[in-house]
Amino acid sequence: MKSEKARHTVWLTNEAWEKVKNHYRDDNCSTQNEYIEKAIRFYTGYLNARDAGAYLPRVLADVLEGKLLLFGDRIGKTLFKLAVQDAVMANLLAADTDVDLETLETLTGTCAKRVMRTHGVLDFEDALKFQKRMD
Repeated sequence: MKSEKARHTVWLTNEAWEKVKNHYRDDNCSTQNEYIEKAIRFYTGYLNARDAGAYLPRVLADVLEGKLLLFGDRIGKTLFKLAVQDAVMANLLAADTDVDLETLETLTGTCAKRVMRTHGVLDFEDALKFQKRMD
């Protein structure tokens, strides 16, 4: 459905009008008015910054989407490898440890709280200090 159009008087510099005349076909516009209207919508979208698609070139959006997909795949593969290594370490440790399930559950809760409190910034030294205090 086409919206109804009305005639408006707009004053432009000769330089601006030359740009319209020289570029409206490059943007696949059939008329200079269409080009000006698209320019107004683009700039308004830019100012509002709510609808990035209104002014962000589609090519740039496609490139960003492709890069993010590759990045997501790489992160996913890395997380899978880490999970496998974690499972191997857990099984090796469990095979040679005399810890009962109740102690394990308590330690799991304690570790979860520490990870949340430190936003995951823990290392072996932190764990060693924590364990030595518990003894």
